[in-house]
Amino acid sequence: METCCFIWAFIVFLANGETIRVFKMTKKEDGFTFTAAPEDFAKRHKAPIINIGIAETGKFIMTASNDTTILIWDLKGEVLASINTNQMNNAYAAISPCGRFVASCGFTPDVKVWEVCFGKQGEFREVSRAFDLKGHSAGVYGFAFSNDSRRMATVSKDGTWKLWDTDVEYKKQQDPYLLYTGQISVSNPCRIALSPDARVLAISSISDITVFNTRTGAVEEEFHSVHGDVITDLLFDTNNRFLVSTGDRAIRVFHNTAGYRAAIGDMKDMLKKATNKGTKDRLQQQIIDAQSALDAVCKQTN
Repeated sequence: METCCFIWAFIVFLANGETIRVFKMTKKEDGFTFTAAPEDFAKRHKAPIINIGIAETGKFIMTASNDTTILIWDLKGEVLASINTNQMNNAYAAISPCGRFVASCGFTPDVKVWEVCFGKQGEFREVSRAFDLKGHSAGVYGFAFSNDSRRMATVSKDGTWKLWDTDVEYKKQQDPYLLYTGQISVSNPCRIALSPDARVLAISSISDITVFNTRTGAVEEEFHSVHGDVITDLLFDTNNRFLVSTGDRAIRVFHNTAGYRAAIGDMKDMLKKATNKGTKDRLQQQIIDAQSALDAVCKQTN
């Protein structure tokens, strides 16, 4: 009898020795096995690494250190490009969900975004500057993409968060549009997460989390002392149902009730403007379904 198995890979940064290592994860009938690649990536950073990521397309890996360096690697550990962010220091860096862009923020009040370009045959071509998010008056703590990368959110030490429309023709020098600016009192460490549909924004400050409606700026939820130590990461799941935080070696999972309410509010506004009977019927049913899901979550948590 043949044994069927599936192979995935994931990348980790080992702070002890500042090593980047790839592991192959093999799923078998009786569980998983983990095997390290024969060789670690060469040590090319001159400062501690703060962020790593793999593009959703599987075409490249990004690593960022806390100086001004971002490296783009192929999956075999060869450096394809080196980016100097010119931000005095990098506070955060990430790959967009679409796998096209790399962005960073730091000491300066801007978020810088680059496109990692590949040819039709999958060969690496270049890293080119795409656009900047300009508007904060102090350094940016962090940023987040929506699931389709058409929206971005930023939070700054100037006490504001901003929502941006990044669905622009940047190759024609079109700049992103600022959609909303909200106020928040934050302290570092600070993390930010944008829901997949960009309707809801979550920001952590030390161990507290505040959830906003991005259209109205209203505070939807506040969670205090979520972790015993600082929150190290914040993320919405891709299905828009949960908000997840990490810290003090624990993971906390919250229902995205704010997302349900925001979706219901948007659909009710659309219903008022709808003129076609089919569209009205569809929206009314979607509102009923979303309200039922929200009621079920509230009943479960009470």
